[in-house]
Amino acid sequence: MPQPVPALGCAVVTAAGCVWYLPAFADLRAGADRPLSRRTAALACLTGWGTLGTVALALLVTTAWWVPGAVAAAGGPAAVALRIRAAVRRAGERREAARQWAQLPHGPLPADPYRPRGAVAGLVVAGPAAGAALAAALGAGGGRYGTAATALPVAVVAVPAAVVGLFLALAVRHTRTSRRTAADRGRRPG
Repeated sequence: MPQPVPALGCAVVTAAGCVWYLPAFADLRAGADRPLSRRTAALACLTGWGTLGTVALALLVTTAWWVPGAVAAAGGPAAVALRIRAAVRRAGERREAARQWAQLPHGPLPADPYRPRGAVAGLVVAGPAAGAALAAALGAGGGRYGTAATALPVAVVAVPAAVVGLFLALAVRHTRTSRRTAADRGRRPG
């Protein structure tokens, strides 16, 4: 595949990602008005999207495949490390806020209901990624995976679709279970 094709794909996905990186940029511009965990998460978001944009640029400028691979290998782990750091910092901020609220004379406030957005987003993203990886593995196998010539195209489509369906079903189940648990917590006396 010629390099301008994946470069165009990376550029289009990067442009479509503005719904994530523009609010992240606004969080960074707000400075001390935002908690440090939120600014770190915004930096992680910008690092990830910036890496994808840089990969698109590297694909257009260079002819060697190792250059965009090196960009992705440097930016991807940096974005993941920043996101993990933000999550750890957020957990510390929540513990500190709970401790401060508990010290007030009227007692602690009720806990916030659990929001499963991160888990559902992870499942929704992991499903198509796993399906695409499986389709690539099945497609790269040639005729080794099927006995008939028509078995391979069916497997390349059906198996990844089943994997994506499984992940989406897990996401829906997780959301329903979390809502039910949060509703049960709200009904219990205090």
